[in-house]
Amino acid sequence: MTPPVRRERGLVRPYVVTDGRAHPTRNTLDLVTLVIAMSDRPVDKLGPEKRRVMELCRGGALSVAEVAGHLSLAVSVTKVLLSDLIDSGHVTTRAPVPTAQLPDAHVLQEVLDGLRSRL
Repeated sequence: MTPPVRRERGLVRPYVVTDGRAHPTRNTLDLVTLVIAMSDRPVDKLGPEKRRVMELCRGGALSVAEVAGHLSLAVSVTKVLLSDLIDSGHVTTRAPVPTAQLPDAHVLQEVLDGLRSRL
């Protein structure tokens, strides 16, 4: 006889977390979008997952992927939560700072030649 399937304690289905919605209200969120909590917004009426997002992001900007990882939720579910928090003014987002442009190959060659001449 097969033992009965036991549910993991504390497991909440994603559709419960998102109030049954599968798509965020904003399509501008990607994995590297940075999320910043607005400190002046009350959190007492937020659900537990949204409150956790606020706690996480009050320590500094986190990417959407990092928030999803900390919450142990799928990125798609996290995007729905974040969209709700953006709509309510609890969080704001910004694009990540672009990485510095690499110098021109000519400049790199001049530096290399200068270093070699000193040897």
